[in-house]
Amino acid sequence: MNVVVVENLSKRYGSIIAVDNFNFSANEGEILALVGPDGAGKTSIFRSVCGLLNYDSGSIAVSGYNVSREFDKVKPHLGYMPQNFSLYPDLSVEENLFFYAGMFGLKKKEFSEKKKHLYQFSGLGPFYDRRAGALSGGMKQKLALSCALVHDPKVLMLDEPTTGVDPLSRRQFWDILKELRNSGSTIIVSTPYMDEVALSDRAIFIFDGKKLAEGTPAELPRLFSGKAYRADVTPTHELMEKLGKIDGLSSRRFGSSVHIYVAENDALENYDSQLETLGIQRDALHEIPPDLEDTFIQLMGR
Repeated sequence: MNVVVVENLSKRYGSIIAVDNFNFSANEGEILALVGPDGAGKTSIFRSVCGLLNYDSGSIAVSGYNVSREFDKVKPHLGYMPQNFSLYPDLSVEENLFFYAGMFGLKKKEFSEKKKHLYQFSGLGPFYDRRAGALSGGMKQKLALSCALVHDPKVLMLDEPTTGVDPLSRRQFWDILKELRNSGSTIIVSTPYMDEVALSDRAIFIFDGKKLAEGTPAELPRLFSGKAYRADVTPTHELMEKLGKIDGLSSRRFGSSVHIYVAENDALENYDSQLETLGIQRDALHEIPPDLEDTFIQLMGR
């Protein structure tokens, strides 16, 4: 069942097209990841869905209600976690939760029951009286998520919720998301991390406000065209610059190594002499299956 439906969404800022005729839907009980670089249009899409931004054209429906015409009916179904920490740093964990509960009309008795559940799944119980501004990055994100969940929304919109959070906290945060998904929540999350994309049910690649591709984490790498190789060499700026000048090859820095790509109808052997002059020997090159990041970079380059 489609819980969120976005059709032909467009948004301009002056001469800049932030979102260009964008379409997607999200189903009940799934995690949908939106992936793209800064400025790709992700936040504009999120704010449009949450009724925080007037878009130029298109339509958005949440739980069957039109966002622009029936937002009062949409609001109880939505939980939104913006990119930047937006809670009150001088209030404690529990005071922030109580404030958000009041915004959605929860009575004290309802809040008392709800906070027990939120503390249990977030692990924030021992820190209930700590000021939000004194929490670690991971705990701040868990508190922000808890505030977004205080009214039991069907749909969660999470805009880069783990950016800048340590790896352990990121893993714990995604364990919480999977638990929510399994209980029937629809979660739309933007992320710059491909390991998080791999944890989603479906993903959409976005660039310049346009959809590049959509599919499951297993399906998307099949869109890669050509062959990929890992070069076990130090990716210095000078090396990457020289690799970029070899016609027919493309390359990208990947951590402490380099990925080199050739077209489907080409062969790496055709570039042996040019690579050797750069100090890249054949035994340092290993063919690899293209992954999500390889695919996204290729699609973005097109």
